[in-house]
Amino acid sequence: MRKDVRILLVGEPKVGKTSLIMSLVSEEFPDEVPLRAEEITIPADVTPERVPTHIVDYSEAEQSDEQLYQEISKANVICIVYSVNNKKSIEKVTSHWIPLINDRTDKDSRVPLILVGNKSDLVEHSSMETILPIMNQYQDIETCVECSAKNLKNISELFYYAQKAVLHPTGPLYCPEEKELKPSCIKALTRIFKVSDLDNDGILNDNELNFFQRTCFNTPLAPQALEDVKNVVRRNMLDGVKDNGLTLKGFLFLHTLFIQRGRHETTWTVLRRFGYDDDLELTQEYLFPIVKIPADCTTELNHNAYLFLQSVFDKHDKDRDCALSPEEVRDLFKVFPYMPWGPDVNNTVCTNEQGWITYQGYLSQWTLTTYLDVQRSLEYLGYLGYSIIYEQESQAAAITVTRNKRIDLQKKQTQRSVFRCNVLGARNSGKSGFLQAFLGKNLQRQRRIREDHKSLYAISTTYVYGQEKYLLLHEVMPDLDSLTDVDLACDVVCLVYDVNDPRSFEFCAKAFKQYFIDSKTPCVVIAAKSDLHEVRQHSSLSPHDFCRKHKLHPPQPFTCNTSEAPNKDVFTRLTTMAMYPHIRLRCLCACNRCAYCLCQNLLKLELLRSVKAQLHRAMQNRSILREGPRLHSVPPSVPGQRHQERWNVESTGDENISCSLCSRHMAQADLKNSTFWLRASVGATVFAVLGFAMYRALLKQR
Repeated sequence: MRKDVRILLVGEPKVGKTSLIMSLVSEEFPDEVPLRAEEITIPADVTPERVPTHIVDYSEAEQSDEQLYQEISKANVICIVYSVNNKKSIEKVTSHWIPLINDRTDKDSRVPLILVGNKSDLVEHSSMETILPIMNQYQDIETCVECSAKNLKNISELFYYAQKAVLHPTGPLYCPEEKELKPSCIKALTRIFKVSDLDNDGILNDNELNFFQRTCFNTPLAPQALEDVKNVVRRNMLDGVKDNGLTLKGFLFLHTLFIQRGRHETTWTVLRRFGYDDDLELTQEYLFPIVKIPADCTTELNHNAYLFLQSVFDKHDKDRDCALSPEEVRDLFKVFPYMPWGPDVNNTVCTNEQGWITYQGYLSQWTLTTYLDVQRSLEYLGYLGYSIIYEQESQAAAITVTRNKRIDLQKKQTQRSVFRCNVLGARNSGKSGFLQAFLGKNLQRQRRIREDHKSLYAISTTYVYGQEKYLLLHEVMPDLDSLTDVDLACDVVCLVYDVNDPRSFEFCAKAFKQYFIDSKTPCVVIAAKSDLHEVRQHSSLSPHDFCRKHKLHPPQPFTCNTSEAPNKDVFTRLTTMAMYPHIRLRCLCACNRCAYCLCQNLLKLELLRSVKAQLHRAMQNRSILREGPRLHSVPPSVPGQRHQERWNVESTGDENISCSLCSRHMAQADLKNSTFWLRASVGATVFAVLGFAMYRALLKQR
């Protein structure tokens, strides 16, 4: 919407141009009229549209043709004034003024014209019969107003219509010859309809219509008003209303009706609320709100943004299979002027067996776009109407700018959810396979990927200590000399080499020494294609010796040549290292060869479990020994108590004695056995502690 309006009044001498301006300002007809009025500015708070308005007069006696041409080029709307009692001034409208104005303006940006018939107080008849053919002949004429500067008739209306012709022009919306909306207007209103159709059923129900009304005009419609609107559409269109809801055809018909009845400001209010400018293009301010991103900070979507994207997914997942088919993806992006996702997206995020983007993959792609190019993410959210549906000032409300990475390192904790891993390696070392394995694709599925559909990125979720995080893998091109700081910026580095290629590890060693030897970024060496025969690498140090020398973890074996989805443990460990770069993880493998693995396996031996069970049994037997043999006696109230007690002891004595002796011998045997196991457990614990101490000593020596 324009910030101000400039109105120019032209016409033949003595038709009353200056009188109209003077009457508007003073609200009375002037006794003396100068040859030309000075430029007048009407403040915004006085005008109906709340926009400052500049009114410029033209006088043939005081101004040259060159000055006239300059004023025409600066004007937003031109009022051609004629006298209703002067036929010559009416003829000059078509013979002189309209051709002159058209010659001085571009065809693509014609200035709206308003015909003003002044001095209506001098005649009893109207000049509209003469003016209507002129209005039909020239499309640039917005309207015609008959007024009287002397009687102050229609003076305010004249300048209101002039202002309205600039702020709410009819030209971009409606074609009067064909009496229908223009294609650009239909396209914009169709997008608005689809954004407002929250359940994607092709119908605006009462709730959606009320939401639309409240969004655009800040007031809901009463139930009876809703019914009146639908009844108007029903009377004029057969398929304008369906299931008591407004269809797209009915929605377009309503706006056509508004324009035909001179209420095109209603349509413009809707268009501008949804981000459109005077040319029916989405404004830069709407699509690209300002987001300040300091150095060493990243951008992520916040919780509300993910909720919105989830609702968009549910809206278009018509078959409820938690995946978007190609048809559903096209339907989702119908509100975009172009298709934003190419075929490479299916190899960037997780897909199902049919190759369709899953719900998790859908969110991952949005996360990737926000991380790599936040402006593009803002643009996409703008097309989907995030700020309108969630009633936010702009799409910037959907973005979280993370804390500086240096602060995370100082505080040894992070609140980020997305971590970047750069994957470097020689050609054919297995980098692409490593990325695709992260998406759950084994070698057999990877062979179906077309060369032109491959992606340099892969993103999915991992869980670190119960927290869901996004890990973004980026395959860096193997030209080490051309890498920039932007290419190398990441949270963790993967150096991939092919165990079956003797020249593969040499690239990893060179990359590490050139870029990462003095860096605080964690590095991991991946021994790819570990299912193949491992050959000796043609480098000064073997991969294991190289990692030991530079205090790196041993090379992690990895293969995607599996029958099922490849193992993803290494990706969880990569995310853990990215989240906690200040902590040196003791081990990343399950090799059963390093000291850490040996100690862990020792603690998990059946030996310690047996010791625990034996100690438990010994404690139970000791409690039995303390109780001794029990007497089976009768209650004291029974006569002959002592004899009964003696009889019970005598009758059960042998049995109790034998049981107690048996229990005593078993307890002694168990105690001897448990003593052995206790000593064994103490020895195993001491051995484990010594193993840990030796392992830490070796790490310090490195």
